[in-house]
Amino acid sequence: MNSSRDLANRTNHPSQEIENAFADFLQTYPAYESTRAVDELRASDYRRLDELDQIYLDYTGGGLYAESQLQAHMELLRHNVFGNPHSHNPTSLAMTDLVEQARAYVLKFFNASPQEYYVIFTSNASGALKLVGESYPFSPGDRYALLADNHNSVNGIREYAMAKGANLSYIPLTQPELRADMERLDSILAQARLGQNNLFAYPAQSNYSGVKHPLEWIARAREKGWDVLVDCAAFVPTNRLDLGRWKPDFVSISFYKIFGYPTGIGCLLARKPALAKLQRPWFAGGTIKIASVKAVGHYLVEGEGAFEDGTVNYLNIPAVEIGLRHIDAIGIETITERVKCLTGWLIDHLLRLQHTNGQLMLHIHGPNNLEARGGTLAIDFYDPHGIPISGSRIEQLAGEVGISVRTGCFCNPGCGETAHELEEPVMRKYFNRARGMSFHELENAIMKEYGKQVSSVRISVGLATNFADVYRFIQFVESLRDRSVDEIGETGFDLSDPRMARDAA
Repeated sequence: MNSSRDLANRTNHPSQEIENAFADFLQTYPAYESTRAVDELRASDYRRLDELDQIYLDYTGGGLYAESQLQAHMELLRHNVFGNPHSHNPTSLAMTDLVEQARAYVLKFFNASPQEYYVIFTSNASGALKLVGESYPFSPGDRYALLADNHNSVNGIREYAMAKGANLSYIPLTQPELRADMERLDSILAQARLGQNNLFAYPAQSNYSGVKHPLEWIARAREKGWDVLVDCAAFVPTNRLDLGRWKPDFVSISFYKIFGYPTGIGCLLARKPALAKLQRPWFAGGTIKIASVKAVGHYLVEGEGAFEDGTVNYLNIPAVEIGLRHIDAIGIETITERVKCLTGWLIDHLLRLQHTNGQLMLHIHGPNNLEARGGTLAIDFYDPHGIPISGSRIEQLAGEVGISVRTGCFCNPGCGETAHELEEPVMRKYFNRARGMSFHELENAIMKEYGKQVSSVRISVGLATNFADVYRFIQFVESLRDRSVDEIGETGFDLSDPRMARDAA
């Protein structure tokens, strides 16, 4: 249980100090009490966090699995024989049944009618988005509109759109909350070309700032003639997505973001009329009824099968249903409330932190309150002289005390550029070079020339986060008080490592 004694053990601070902090927290956020069952899970299904003294604050990067999920999946595999589902032998049929059972549970979890939606299993949300991008029937004069706050896997669809002659429009964000410029949104949505193909894409929740963009946009855009793609990878781990109420044409999801295990499986939820519009640029094993080398012909299967290339990840797909049942047993609304309470407390305390001379220790990009936001915070840190502290150095220092955070622009350059006020002429300067550059090279160049940050520190809370975790993070940040950039030092990471370049961007 998340008692004050447990908190004392976790943070190595006097128990009275922690008792007072926890009591104040409960006074301000009494709804947290309704989520206490999760603390019991933390002590059992997620006990490795405490056993290894790990503070995990990277839930937007990936969820954590429960031990019970692994046990259930291993028991299933241990006591059965399963074969490739592309056959009619006993082991194949047994596997086919489990794959279809998982597909049906995904529809149930998101309240999506099987008469209206298909579930297409993919490698992850990016794989789902690529399916839409490569198959959407863009042609000259068509439109692709998207919010500037999008993951690069959504931005990447623009390459297909522009290659086929479609018009590209970005809806900008406004400071300081990094929400959509509503005037530009209305203007761009009004530009749908009737009788042509118009695709509008946005995230239900920003993976950069935590802003929740309105699901009401779905109906609004569709009424104006747009097909609507909503990236829900950052939204569904802590929020209810009800496809019986909202009717997007395409939804992208990564299951590991929700419940940690298995990785390597996501899905595209597609409305049947919208899927029928897509035109696959190739075919593969599993997607066809028949193909011929002599006749140079093929016939695709109907429905979702035409989009599941090759053999699906069949041994892991049953673990998706196990994970969703785990979330159902907890209750997604319980997770939503817990994340809301912990995020609110974090924001309250982070905003108060100052150096002794009155200089603010940090800046939070996006909303500084709980209105229409999730549990993701993008933060810049400053020394007593107002000099930015390297995000990579913050990540390294946090790691030394067992706290996992993330740094960079989080594959969301539009939100990062807006947050750090990097205008088009500045960015074009670095994208007109013959040789590409890494994110860290860009970060150093812009800091040197303009004195601007490119990188932030992202923390995100989720299912297994407890009060001890956020309390300990605040204690870590307070340890930076009155320390200059010179005292804090340079990062010890090898920023020339290609893995660092890829991860930060």
